Amino acid sequence: MLFSNYSFGAGLATDLVNTSAIVWTSTGEVLTDPAALARFLDEHEARLDALPGGALPTGTDLAQVHALRQETRALLAAEDEDEVARGANELAARASAALALLRNPAGEWEWQVTTDPSASVADELGALVGIGLLGVLHTLSHARFRRCASPVCAGMFVDTSKAGRRRYCMPGLCGNRLNVANYRARHQGGEARPGNGSGTGAR
Repeated sequence: MLFSNYSFGAGLATDLVNTSAIVWTSTGEVLTDPAALARFLDEHEARLDALPGGALPTGTDLAQVHALRQETRALLAAEDEDEVARGANELAARASAALALLRNPAGEWEWQVTTDPSASVADELGALVGIGLLGVLHTLSHARFRRCASPVCAGMFVDTSKAGRRRYCMPGLCGNRLNVANYRARHQGGEARPGNGSGTGAR
């Protein structure tokens, strides 16, 4: 895994945390079984050495990833940046990660992180998450670890955008939901105001 590509690990941390039932209150747990975990890894192009040749995660892998998700959420919610650094360092080291200068397929030198062959799915995933969080903490600051701005969402995210103005854990979903809720509130408020029943009708 690339040591310098912190946005990948940070995005993985965000999406992992937001698979929880506390975020998807209407539909429930996203990572319901090993097959769902396999889909999550595939969608995020997380190619783990712990799953060689297209092997599927096990029930044990799923339970360990659920535990990793809880740890990751705690780090995103932590107010003390030193606590974040300690926790992220522990995640990065859990897979016995080592830094190495290696050539990429184009023959160019890149800093890469290698993991122990015996590392589990959760350990490798934790290394990706930990390195991503450390990169954001160092490059962008602890202020980029945020709670979703939607009052009806318990999601969290790491903002790696250039402008740093992201407000929602899932912008296309939470932002739209909030806009619809605000529109309905304004519409209902307009209907309740005196005079709106005089024949002009509500907009």
